[in-house]
Amino acid sequence: MIRYNEALDKRSTRMITKHEEALLHKFPYHSEQFLDKPSVLVDSGGHIILWYLPDAISPWIRAEMEEAMVGMGHLLKKSMTSGQETKWRTFSGYFHMSNCHPVTPGCINIAPCWFQQGREPHGFPPSGGFVSEVSATLKGEGGPTVIISMQRSALLAFVALRVMHLELYWASVTTQIKLALWAFENNLMFNCTAVICNRQCPLHRDPRSAPEGFDVMTSVGHYCNGLMTLSNLGIQLRYNTGAMVGCSRHIVRHGVTFTGDQIVWTWFICDSLHNFVGTPRPQYVKYMDVDWDVSVSA
Repeated sequence: MIRYNEALDKRSTRMITKHEEALLHKFPYHSEQFLDKPSVLVDSGGHIILWYLPDAISPWIRAEMEEAMVGMGHLLKKSMTSGQETKWRTFSGYFHMSNCHPVTPGCINIAPCWFQQGREPHGFPPSGGFVSEVSATLKGEGGPTVIISMQRSALLAFVALRVMHLELYWASVTTQIKLALWAFENNLMFNCTAVICNRQCPLHRDPRSAPEGFDVMTSVGHYCNGLMTLSNLGIQLRYNTGAMVGCSRHIVRHGVTFTGDQIVWTWFICDSLHNFVGTPRPQYVKYMDVDWDVSVSA
C-alpha cells in the first residue's frame, strides 16, 4: 500500500484511464472477488486497506439519518451544477430524482471548521491572522439544526474509527480538543461530512483524503442492487442499506451503483484541520494495532 501511494500521480484527477491502466500493470491483483460478509483487507505488509461491515447501522439510526437528510433538502437542491462533467461530484448528470420518497438529490460538505481550497495553514495560531470558517452549508439559521441532527450517526462513525484506526482516532480527538479551545463560545462539533443523495458514483479517488488514514462511508435509504466497485483491488462489495466501509479514499479507487433512493454519509478529516492545530499525521495502521476491546451496540 505504501509503494502504491508513492506511485500515484498526485496531480491526477484519479479518473484518467491511462494512468489507472499503468497502475494496474505495476500492481496487479490476483483474482476478482465479491464480498457480502464482514471483511478486513490487508496488504502483504500487514497494513489494513479496507474494513467492510454490512448491516453495521441499526434500523432506528438509519431512520434518523434519513430524517436528517430531509431537513437538508434546501442545501442539497442548491448543490447540483449544470456545468462540465469534470466537476462530477455535483454534475447533475450523475443524479436522479426520487419517485416515491422525500429524497432531494445533491452533494454537500458539512463542517463547522473549513478552509478555502488550496489554503493549508500550519501551526496554531495560524500566521497572518488567517482562521478557518464555517462551511457554506452551515451558514444561516439552519446550520445548528443540521449539526444536531447528525450527532448520533457521527458518534457511531467515530467509535467505528476507534476500532479501525486507533492512531487516527486519537489524532482526531486531539484536534477536536484544540479546536474547541479556539472556538469555545460556539460549542461546535468538528467532524467533516459529505452528504450525497441519489448519485451514481463513477470510479475515482479523493486526492484530499490522507493516504495513511481512513474515511468512513455509511449508506442508508430505500434501494436495492447496491454495489461498490474497488477497481484497483479487483473487488466488489454488496453495498446495501446499513453498510459501513472504512478505507483511504486517496488509495482505493471506488465507484457505486444502485437502484432506488440512496443516501451516503461519508465521514472524513481534512489535513487542513490537523495542520491548523499542529496535530501530526497518523501512520498506516496494521492489523495488530486494532483495538478489539471496544464494544458498541447500535
